[in-house]
Amino acid sequence: MVEDENLEEASGETEREKESQKDFCGCFCIPIRWFKMLASEMHWSFVFGVVVVYGISQGLGGALNRVDMEYYMKDVQKVQPSEAQIYTAITSIPWIVKPLWGLLTDVLPIFGYHRRPYFILAGFLGVISMLLLALHEKLHLVLALLSLTAGSAGVAMADVTIDACVAQNSIKHPSLAADMQSLCALSSSIGALVGFFISGIFVHLIGPKGVFGLLTIPAVLVFSVGSLLDEPYMPNFAYRQVNQKFLDAVKAMWTTLKCPDVWKPCLYMYLSIALSLDIHEGMFYWYTDSKGGPSLSQESVGYIFSIGSVGSLLGAILYQNVLKDYPFRDLLFWTQLLFGLSGMLDLILVLRLNLKFGMSDYFFIVIDESVYQMIGRLKWMPLLVLSSKLCPPGIAGTFFALLMSIDNVGILSASWGGGFLLHILKVTRTKFDGLWLAILIRNLLRISPLCLLYLIPRGDPNSSILPSEVLGTKEGIETQETENIELVSLINDVDVK
Repeated sequence: MVEDENLEEASGETEREKESQKDFCGCFCIPIRWFKMLASEMHWSFVFGVVVVYGISQGLGGALNRVDMEYYMKDVQKVQPSEAQIYTAITSIPWIVKPLWGLLTDVLPIFGYHRRPYFILAGFLGVISMLLLALHEKLHLVLALLSLTAGSAGVAMADVTIDACVAQNSIKHPSLAADMQSLCALSSSIGALVGFFISGIFVHLIGPKGVFGLLTIPAVLVFSVGSLLDEPYMPNFAYRQVNQKFLDAVKAMWTTLKCPDVWKPCLYMYLSIALSLDIHEGMFYWYTDSKGGPSLSQESVGYIFSIGSVGSLLGAILYQNVLKDYPFRDLLFWTQLLFGLSGMLDLILVLRLNLKFGMSDYFFIVIDESVYQMIGRLKWMPLLVLSSKLCPPGIAGTFFALLMSIDNVGILSASWGGGFLLHILKVTRTKFDGLWLAILIRNLLRISPLCLLYLIPRGDPNSSILPSEVLGTKEGIETQETENIELVSLINDVDVK
């Protein structure tokens, strides 16, 4: 009897172990099954393209570039924080003219191809601009800004093509619109996590100019995407029709923008971003100040941003699994409110109240950055989903680029407004007496967009928002076929070789 009981207990423990292993494997396989689902529904090349552009070029490369530019402006060009705020915003101007890149790729083929030449041009711009910054001994500030802007233009140009894929697939698969944005956000967050983690180390080891040399690698990968792009060759394209197609696309966008269901959310998106003044440069100079600030090293700055990217990743996962089905207006109310309240952590830090509570600067900054990134991602995700649902067929890629450029104008306005605020309050490389007031003003402005939530539709996020007359435009029907983008299978490419 005792032996039988022991055998039963042993078998029970074995079954429990097997069940726990199955649960673990099941959790591990969930994201794999999700990737396979997206690949089967929208072609695996779409997933691949998102990972390359969003994950490597914008995520990892963007993280390296952000930390590198902070030290490049501070230590190499030696500018004031308010000036650095303005100069950093100037490099983002190519993102404002994203509709131009979208229109060019839609209506103006080069050597018989709509997409390949623009991917190749984007990679070429990135390689040349980063090499110039890396190899020149003492580059003048104006030339440095031109190089940084050219590199930013390359990233923006590659981004337009992927945005076209996302917008077009959101129209074909409206129930997967949130999943596609989650894929973009997860790729970007994971890439940023890795990029920020290694950024401080590389800035310390090889300096800001050396890191610019490393940034040629993401540009080369973007260049390679152009060689993998599969699209029909158009040897007899009628270039005389370019002007007419350009005018048709502009008319279609104008018709769509005049619709109240479109311009109202666009106005909210711009104001919610523009009113959230960006004073990041002032905070960074204070972080690294040896007298009044925490005096963080390059490695510490990189680690902090890396841990902050974990918060962004958690925000994307939380949205995908819990919040994606909530109405836009309800979700934006809470995220905007939390976004404003989270800024009080910066005020506690600058006033040194965290030290009175026994919390070190490093630990508190990690918490501050993680909370900021998570809430910022939760605030941004529904706006991206909403933008993808405002795009009419046929000009989906160009119109999505237009919506993103509106958001980028908001970012530019917030950055220049923050730089002007830092200048008015006399926050410099060594004086930070007015930084606490700048934070307080920024926090109050962050909450103000709550008064504009009536501009956002209350509808179900899984349903269509555009009216039927916009969805059925002639321009959309004529050009819808040109929006499909696929990459050549790597397997086929190997077989050809």
